[in-house]
Amino acid sequence: MAPRGDKPATKTIATNREARHLYFVIETLETGIELKGTEVKSLRAGTVTVKDSWIEIEDGELIAHGIHISPYDHGNIFNQDPSRPRRLLAHKNEIRHLHQECKLEGYTLIPLSLYFKQGRVKVQLGLCKGKKLYDKREDAARRDAKRSIDRAVKSNGRYY
Repeated sequence: MAPRGDKPATKTIATNREARHLYFVIETLETGIELKGTEVKSLRAGTVTVKDSWIEIEDGELIAHGIHISPYDHGNIFNQDPSRPRRLLAHKNEIRHLHQECKLEGYTLIPLSLYFKQGRVKVQLGLCKGKKLYDKREDAARRDAKRSIDRAVKSNGRYY
């Protein structure tokens, strides 16, 4: 199905920037998310936090914990609990693969971003491995070096 009009096909709602700092992302997967009531309206308003969230596999289902979707402002008594566990929608073979990786390799499932894709809310989750302190320092040093090179090139057109 082609996107209607000149609207972009995907619109980012929230990203988990801290996840890329704390973890190596080994693999990513796009899943749907099961929402209730006015949660989609709240997401359209952008009132969501995925910073301290994680995903567990319980009884063959992906369950997202810690995703905080604030109650909809113009909602009613049927607003949902903001930090309730939410089920993620994926194929059974994908869930089995993720469960096996988490169990054998000790990886963690972290939601990296929430976005709208053709009118549906999607979650990009990452199969992640924790970084050690020296890995974080190395990434910071690499980022600083790139920044200084870009600054030098921009200032006088070349780098010595």
